[in-house]
Amino acid sequence: MAKDKQEKEKNQNIEVTQGVVQTEITKELETSYLDYAMSVIVTRALPDVRDGLKPVHRRILWAMWDSGLTHSAKYRKSANVVGEVLGRYHPHGDSSVYDAMVRMAQGFSLRYPLIDGQGNWGSVDGDNAAAMRYTECRLSKIAEELLIDIEKDTVDFIPNYDSSRNEPTVLPSKIPHLLIYGSMGIAVGMATNIFPHNLGEIIDATLAIIKDPSISTVQLVKHVKGPDFPTGGIIHGAKNMAEIYSTGQGSITCRAKAEIVERKAGQYNISISEIPYQVNKSELIQKIAQLVGDKKIEGIKDLRDESDKDGLSIVVELKNDVAPQKLLNQLFKNTELQKDFHLNMIGLVNGIQPQLLSLKEVLEQYLLHRQIVIKEEPSLI
Repeated sequence: MAKDKQEKEKNQNIEVTQGVVQTEITKELETSYLDYAMSVIVTRALPDVRDGLKPVHRRILWAMWDSGLTHSAKYRKSANVVGEVLGRYHPHGDSSVYDAMVRMAQGFSLRYPLIDGQGNWGSVDGDNAAAMRYTECRLSKIAEELLIDIEKDTVDFIPNYDSSRNEPTVLPSKIPHLLIYGSMGIAVGMATNIFPHNLGEIIDATLAIIKDPSISTVQLVKHVKGPDFPTGGIIHGAKNMAEIYSTGQGSITCRAKAEIVERKAGQYNISISEIPYQVNKSELIQKIAQLVGDKKIEGIKDLRDESDKDGLSIVVELKNDVAPQKLLNQLFKNTELQKDFHLNMIGLVNGIQPQLLSLKEVLEQYLLHRQIVIKEEPSLI
């Protein structure tokens, strides 16, 4: 019998000796890689369809809410908030938490910022935010819509990393936040890129599904015209939006909002008041200047950044008798005044299952979540 047992273990390439399990390296690598991949997918890179958040963002909002840092409270040092998040819920580096906080406070990154920040939180020119010891923050008013009723046993809670307290697995989220907020993330073997959208349009689409559950994605596109980028811009190729939202994948082109203004007879300026999402304004101006210097674009007399607290403004002064539309087309072709965006609407269904979703499926998953929040009593896991 002992011999047979040894032979069986040998055939399985597994041997247990003094509590150590020996196995083939290929089998161990496969198992470990899959565990790592799922950990990255579920706990780091992909947002939950129900509240539109990744774990780090959810923990930041919950920590601020739990400590009373609402939109009507006094501002608190960001370092204090980061410390609470690290100590209670998110045992990782402080930079990972603060970087997430910074993006949640930037009006040029989010259509509706979740954090009301005071101090230097960076700029569209690519300037970094000040250190966390200098900036102050509190929840924005719209962020509280994600957390209201959380104390009424509306969502499940689980023990934190050291079981010293509990944290929510998902937020109640009174609004379909994933589409409003947008999301980007690179996991293992998959990536998500969801555009930010207009709050009113997404609410209208949600109400349309409630009134008519059989409504098609094509009909929903009548409510959701397309993405609503925080930096503005003009979307081209909007005719394809129905197909893009039906499949959850596709590309759109966004152009800067540029107006040709006549200075004098035969003399024109190009006035740019909006640029595509995630374009660094300072680098854009440098690129235009470089093209002029390399004589790849001719006809520009002067280039000025006249942006101020009231908004963005880039002025391109043209030489006499230059065809302004032709030169503007050259700028679109050679700079990030025109940029392509690729939608890949992947999110976590039920918090664990990554799935490519259409516009309608995202809203349906959100409505299922809201039904559970309102009607059912979750259990403490």
